Amino acid sequence: MSIGDREKKVQERVIKLFVNELGYTYLGDFTDRRNNSNIEEEYLRIFLQRQGYSDTLIDRAIRELANTVGNQQVSLYDLNKATYTLLRYGAKVSESVGQHKTTVHFVNWDKPLENDFFIAEEVTYIGKQEKRPDLVLYINGIAFAVIELKRSTVSMSEGIRQNLTNQRKEFVMPFFSTIGLIMAGNDSEGLRYGVTGTPEKYFLSWREDENATDEVSAYIRERNEENPIKLDKNLVSLCTKERFVEILHNFIVYDSGTKKTCRPNQYFGIKAAQDYIRRREGGIIWHTQGSGKSLTMVWLSKWIKENVPDSRILIVTDRDELDTQIERIYKGVDENIVRTKSGRDLVNKINDTSPSLMCSLIHKFGRRGGQASQSDYESFIEEVKQALPQNFSPKGDFYVFVDECHRTQSGRLHKAMNIILPNATFIGFTGTPLMTKDKLTSLEIFGPYIHRYKFDEAVRDKVVLDLRYEAREVEQDVASQEKIDAWFESKTRGLNNVSKARLKKRWGNLQKVFSSKARLGVIASDIIFDMETKPRLREDGRGNAMLVASSIYQACKYYEIFQNSGLKKCAIVTSYSPNPGDLRTETVGEDGETEAAEQYEIYRKMLGDKDADTFEAEVKQKFVEQPDQMKLLIVVDKLLTGFDAPAATYLYIDRSMRDHALFQAICRVNRLDGEDKDYGYIIDYKDLFGSLEKAMEDYTSEAFDNYDKEDVSGLLNNRLDKAKGQLDDALEALRALCEPVAVPKDEIDYIHYFCGKNSEAFDLDELEENLPKREQLYDLTAKAMRSFSEVSGELKERYGYSSEQIKAYDKEAQPKN
Repeated sequence: MSIGDREKKVQERVIKLFVNELGYTYLGDFTDRRNNSNIEEEYLRIFLQRQGYSDTLIDRAIRELANTVGNQQVSLYDLNKATYTLLRYGAKVSESVGQHKTTVHFVNWDKPLENDFFIAEEVTYIGKQEKRPDLVLYINGIAFAVIELKRSTVSMSEGIRQNLTNQRKEFVMPFFSTIGLIMAGNDSEGLRYGVTGTPEKYFLSWREDENATDEVSAYIRERNEENPIKLDKNLVSLCTKERFVEILHNFIVYDSGTKKTCRPNQYFGIKAAQDYIRRREGGIIWHTQGSGKSLTMVWLSKWIKENVPDSRILIVTDRDELDTQIERIYKGVDENIVRTKSGRDLVNKINDTSPSLMCSLIHKFGRRGGQASQSDYESFIEEVKQALPQNFSPKGDFYVFVDECHRTQSGRLHKAMNIILPNATFIGFTGTPLMTKDKLTSLEIFGPYIHRYKFDEAVRDKVVLDLRYEAREVEQDVASQEKIDAWFESKTRGLNNVSKARLKKRWGNLQKVFSSKARLGVIASDIIFDMETKPRLREDGRGNAMLVASSIYQACKYYEIFQNSGLKKCAIVTSYSPNPGDLRTETVGEDGETEAAEQYEIYRKMLGDKDADTFEAEVKQKFVEQPDQMKLLIVVDKLLTGFDAPAATYLYIDRSMRDHALFQAICRVNRLDGEDKDYGYIIDYKDLFGSLEKAMEDYTSEAFDNYDKEDVSGLLNNRLDKAKGQLDDALEALRALCEPVAVPKDEIDYIHYFCGKNSEAFDLDELEENLPKREQLYDLTAKAMRSFSEVSGELKERYGYSSEQIKAYDKEAQPKN
């Protein structure tokens, strides 16, 4: 059976699934059909006539849709957004000039089963080039989804890349103007889905929620018990008529230039919340850090606005950067949210009939950044009480979202809000577990858990990355040259000659580092070594790191050390803004500058001619968008919550932290960012879990002992042991992959096995047939190399390997010739 025949068999089975199980109508093979379009007008007219629209209204509505879809002067994002807006809200047209306009709806969003669902295969579309998606799904003749299918031995990544290519202007971009979902899959891996413009690394996998109580979810779970093939299960989950229509209507958003759809946890969290809202009951949504809590809030608030009459939504935060972030996210998706300026302003707006969507900050700091204290809560409550007019009466049906509801102060906040909104429904959002001592109180205040999505679940679903932890002991006495040389030797043990040569070039600068503030110098040198040896952190690497210092002064000293050692691509981001007035009361002693004066000078020099806010904005943008130009951010409190930087790979901690602060901080490095970022790494110089002192590894105690163990179990894993395990697994898989290579296993034997027998002129079918083996070889080799770089320095002392064994390990982990 040829390659094409095997893929055709999968395609035929999937079409039968859509027709026999999902109730779609098969339109046929469109390979040779002329004038294929993403708007099949014949079927659209039949639907619109059934809805009772006149022929004139239908003609004008279809013309408006065709004109929108046909705009070739804009980007795919803008084209798809304009088309989606028209499809979601309908076209406003009239029978004749001057007459009242009627909204013509192309899809019956309220009653999904009233629509007509079709599937066609091999849909040939001629744009600037000819392309042919495997399967296209239509609702009322409008193409809303494309599916690329591959046989089991070919990665679904090939299908994703095929879809991405087709979307480009030089191929068939216009066809994707109506497309809502893009899917690719095979029998062994299942299905991954995204939307127009979604990069390959952000395509998602679907997983049903066993606790979902809505009828559609129950029906899908029952259906999938009969489907043994993963691909079929995923297609039933996403393409069951009611679910498909709901995702298209309620879970598509255009976010500042990026189109997005929901992850399963967001979908099921909102479905659960809808039931609570219908019953006018509150509760808590706990979705772990990095799983899209902000967009969950956006989608839920949009649903409330559209489905609850006279509804108004208030989002309350207690941190300035969260307040700013929420405003940015809502405005980025074209939701007009209003930030209140004070407690008095909030009362006035609640007492008025608008706005329908607003956010409020508990406090307004005189300094930049920071989290609300108990006195801030009390001041806010008092201001609200004082601002209440005699005729105060909230206008509308209020829903209050409390962000970061795990904070101890949320009880006080709830009381304050109850004074002005006694009939409101409260929903708490948190990305961290509730502490044991606060759990009962929080559940009493907000109500039960509406939906939970814990860290280990998000890792399982590949929504976030697993975290690898290492406590590093800081040697204080390293002043002698002998000890410095011994330290250098221990750090370079296991490195190859190229890495050692690179480090020796920097060694002169590194020796100077040891003389500056001994402890800080050792840690700085340790970080610089990582910057030179860890693939993601090197100059040409796609990742970067954050260092948490214990104070602003310490952050400044670290910055100074790094600058002097040659690490120029680093910056400090704190709440500090240098003000000459702060130095007026300082006196300089015999030892020179005071800490305040030194801090001022270092910060001022770093800022140059920029103010602190401008500098921070530029540095953050560079850290996120150009990680090779900003390798290290030094922070104290700022950026440890709500800062989303996928390139951030390592978090170095030199500050005592625990509970929520620690949980949120370590999750800065759990974001996905391409195949070369396997994990987020936590390097702890404070031994927060006592693992160095106790010679044991329990990452649910010490700094996390205020949590229930089951809530944080699996959050952190030992970096070295996990890297060693991954290295062993990758090498074992490589040995198994290469075992069939013919002896004597020379270079030509590998070429014959992975490419084809005729190395002078490869057979194209043979090359195609062997592609999966080559992709597996590249993937396993890259993993082995990354794992070896993580653990190589510890193979001798920690795992008892000899120098010869380490060399053999290194050779085996290198790319095959």
